[in-house]
Amino acid sequence: MVSLAKYPDASTTSTAQVLDADKTFQKITRRLVPLLFLIYLMSNIDRVNVGIAQLQMKSALGFTDAVYGLGAGIFFVSYALFALPNTIVMSRLGALKTIMLLTIGWGLVSSLTMFVRTPASFYVLRFLLGVFEAGFFPIVVYYLSCWFPLQRRAKVLALFSSAIVISGVIAYPISGAILKHMHGLGGLDGWEWMFPLEGLPCVLLALLVPMLLDESPEKADWLSNEEKAMLAASLKAESPASEGQTFAQILRDPRLYALMAVYFTFAGAIAVLHFWTPTIIRSLGVTDIIHVGFYSAIPSVFSFFAMISIGARADRKQRLRESVVATQLVGGAALCLLPFASSSLVLSLALLSVGMAGLVTFIPLFWASVPACFPGSAKAVSAVATIGLLGGVISPAVIGWLNTHMGSMSIGIYVFGGLFCLGGLLYAKTTRNVANLRRREV
Repeated sequence: MVSLAKYPDASTTSTAQVLDADKTFQKITRRLVPLLFLIYLMSNIDRVNVGIAQLQMKSALGFTDAVYGLGAGIFFVSYALFALPNTIVMSRLGALKTIMLLTIGWGLVSSLTMFVRTPASFYVLRFLLGVFEAGFFPIVVYYLSCWFPLQRRAKVLALFSSAIVISGVIAYPISGAILKHMHGLGGLDGWEWMFPLEGLPCVLLALLVPMLLDESPEKADWLSNEEKAMLAASLKAESPASEGQTFAQILRDPRLYALMAVYFTFAGAIAVLHFWTPTIIRSLGVTDIIHVGFYSAIPSVFSFFAMISIGARADRKQRLRESVVATQLVGGAALCLLPFASSSLVLSLALLSVGMAGLVTFIPLFWASVPACFPGSAKAVSAVATIGLLGGVISPAVIGWLNTHMGSMSIGIYVFGGLFCLGGLLYAKTTRNVANLRRREV
C-alpha cells in the first residue's frame, strides 16, 4: 500500500494541498465514472436479460430448458476465451477505442437476438455476446489505474463495480414490463422488443466515449496544468509492485489451481441465480410477468446493501479472509435450502436474497485477496478468472438438462450451492499462509 510519505516532498505537504488533491480526484471521478458505470450497467443487463426473456422465448420458439441452459452457458465460453485477446487489442488501439468498439459490438449482438428462431442462431449470438463483453472489466480497471494512484483506486472501482448489483435491481422489472406491455405490438412478441430496446442504448453510450472521456490525464483539457502535475507526481510516486514469482513458477504453484477451483464454484453458483431466478419465481405460482420481474429484483436490492456493509466491515475489522469464507458458506447454504422452500414465496425470496448477497459480496472480497497470493502477477489473476468462469458454462446447461429430462432443477441447485460451500473450505485452506499478510495490508 502506498503511503503519503512516499510522495515527493510529502513531509512538507500542507493540509490545503491534500484538500486540493481530494478535490481533483473527486473531479476526475465525476468526469469518468458515470459513463463507464452506465456502460457496465447495460453490459450486465444485456448479459442476464435472457433470464426473463426465456419466459416467453421458450414457448414461442419451442426451446427446451436444455436448449436455453446451453445457450446461456455458451456466453461464458467466449467470455473466457476472448478476455486476453481483447486486452491485446487494447494495447494497440488504446483503452477508449477498445471500450467503444466492444460496447457497440455487444449492443448490436444483443439487439439481433430478437431475430433468433433456431437453437443454432441462439447459440451463435450468445457466443458473440461473450466475445464482445470479454475483457471490458479488466480494460476499465487498467484505464482507471492511469488516473488514480493505488491508495485512491479501491473506492472508484467499488463505485464502478456496483453496476453489477444495480443491474439486477432494474433489469428484471424493466424487462418484465417490456415483455408484458409490448407483447403483440407491431406483430412482435414482448421478448423481441426487449432485446433491441436494451441493446441499442449501448451503441449510443459507446458513441459518447470519445466525446466525454480522454485517453490519459495529459490529454484532458478540463484539468489545469497544476492538477495534471499533481496527478503525474502521484502516479509516478507509486512503489513498483513486487514481481514475486515468475509466471512459470506460478504455474507450478498448487494455490493457483485451488483458486481457479474456488472461482469455478462461484461462477457456477452465480449462474444459477442469474439465469434461473425468474423461472424459480414463476414456479412459486407468480403468473403475472410484471410481478415476476419485481420479485426477481428483490435479491439484488438486498445484496447491494449487504455488499456495502460487509465490505466495509471486512476493512474495518481487517478480516478479509474470514469474510470471504463466510460469504461462501452462508451463500452456498442458502442455495441448498432453496428447494425446501418451494411452497413459500416469502421464504424462497429470503433464501434467494441471502444466496445472492453471499455471491455478490464474494466478488470484491475474493479479488482483493487473490493478488496477495501472487504479488505483482497480473497473469495469475487473469488465469484464475478465465478458467474459473467455465463454471458459468456448465451450471446453466446442467440445470437446463435436469429441468428438461427430470422435471426439476433441485438437484442442480443442491450441487452448485454445495460446491460453493466446499469452495469456501478450499479457499480457507489455500489462503491460510497469507491471512496475516492481508490483515496487515487491508
